[in-house]
Amino acid sequence: MSGVKQRVAKLSQPSAWVLEPEAATFAPNNKWSNKDMDVVPPHLRTWSSWDFIAYWLSDAANVATWNMASSMLAIGLSWRQVLPAIAVGHFLIAIVITLNGTIGAQLHVPFPVVNRSSFGFYFAYFSIISRAILAMFWFGIQTTTGGECVYQMLKAIWPSIQHLPNHLPETASITTSSMMCYFLYWLIQLPLLLIPVHKIRWLFNIKSVIVPACWLSMFIWALVKTGGASGTSIYSQPATIHGSKAVWAWFAAVNSALGNFATLGVNIPDFTRFARSPKAQYAQMLVIPVAFTFFAFIGLTVTSSGYEIYGKGYLWDPLRLIDQWDNRAAAFFASFSFALATVATNIGANSISCANDLTALAPRYINIRRGQVICAVIGGWVLCPWEILASAIGFLTFMGGYTIVLGPISAIMIVDYYLVHKKNIDTPSLYRPKGRYRYTGGVNMRALAAIVVAVPPNLPGLINAINPKIDVGNGVYPYNIAYLLGFAIAGGIYYTLSMVFPPTETLLDAPITGEDEVERKVPSEHDEEGSIEEKKGSNVREEVMEAI
Repeated sequence: MSGVKQRVAKLSQPSAWVLEPEAATFAPNNKWSNKDMDVVPPHLRTWSSWDFIAYWLSDAANVATWNMASSMLAIGLSWRQVLPAIAVGHFLIAIVITLNGTIGAQLHVPFPVVNRSSFGFYFAYFSIISRAILAMFWFGIQTTTGGECVYQMLKAIWPSIQHLPNHLPETASITTSSMMCYFLYWLIQLPLLLIPVHKIRWLFNIKSVIVPACWLSMFIWALVKTGGASGTSIYSQPATIHGSKAVWAWFAAVNSALGNFATLGVNIPDFTRFARSPKAQYAQMLVIPVAFTFFAFIGLTVTSSGYEIYGKGYLWDPLRLIDQWDNRAAAFFASFSFALATVATNIGANSISCANDLTALAPRYINIRRGQVICAVIGGWVLCPWEILASAIGFLTFMGGYTIVLGPISAIMIVDYYLVHKKNIDTPSLYRPKGRYRYTGGVNMRALAAIVVAVPPNLPGLINAINPKIDVGNGVYPYNIAYLLGFAIAGGIYYTLSMVFPPTETLLDAPITGEDEVERKVPSEHDEEGSIEEKKGSNVREEVMEAI
């Protein structure tokens, strides 16, 4: 017993959780980086074009994509207007994802490190912390959806679960059976969080086969049951708004589609850094708009057919549609496919991203595996997502409206890399708090100014979306194009300021990759200001001293 106490006492000490830095790290010590934050070594760059295609087929096949068209139809658009809006929105976000993804594929570093070149070493924490909080929040929401999938699976095996007594109070906002299924799903999901990122692609490959096959089966079932989609209610429903209202509504639909994966527009380097080459991730440009539009079309068709078959209104939640089925085997496998879809999306879009952010916040103690566990505990239990879904719709709208910040962040990263620095980045210096990307006290004032100016125009519309009782007049219209507006303003301001006040200390004639050090796996001669290689780079010693 005393031995157990000694072990527990040892684990309670922070020193017991300190991670040992790898020899190839560019950081001055493990306070600033660890193996999971370092440049990905060549033998771990395993993601091929097919892996990125499978990743996006995997992410596209989720409940949110299935019912994406519902809100667009609700504002008065017809299906002929909705599907092009979904296609255009995802094509635009595919451009952003591919551009930022190329940065990760060329530098082989995660988003928190990439962000330092444009925001500054310390101001990058603004992006990192806000992204981590957002990821934890959506992790919990997705886990709630996964719990509903487990409920339908158990109901298909044991229908009596419908009659399981509820022993939780009404104020809990969840029933006993739902809590049990939520816990089971969370428990099943947990071991998958421990798979290294360069290997998790196999989960996406499996999902990219199983889930689309299930969705196509449901699509065919719907067509057979109704004799074709053209005669179903949604496809015969005309638009109910016209003129300028229809135009603004269509742009709002495009913005909604953009916002669906605006987060990955920012942190896609977390995945593309594992690409075999930058070209391997170019497939994203095509697969994203095609996959999301096609799967949204399937959701639209099956939902419309469900209305005709069951006559119980539009069941946009596919799990509510499955709940109507008498075929228990079909209900089980369909629910299983949605559970698989949810867990892969949760890991790909939320868990890994959050873990990278948490790793950047405390690299001495947190790596990606520990970060994912922290995300699972905080996002899954501390935030109580079932409470948010039940009683905090305004907060849900606020978190969904966070695209007003994500658009500017993406724009600044793209403009900085391609137009300001022209792809010439000093990768080793990204890991040094007093290196050339320190700017002014760790803050790139150009990025700060761009954020400060780009976000406010969209705030009135966001406030109205959270509480429609607050009249903001014409202020609602900019919010209909929030992502595009914020992106354009931030990108324009950042570029202008960078031309008027060029960051000379960071401008190079050629990139400094440190690739030879990564390949040799040997320590570099460096201090917090920079390595010998960095000081031999373009604009040499004077610029290094300016960065100190």
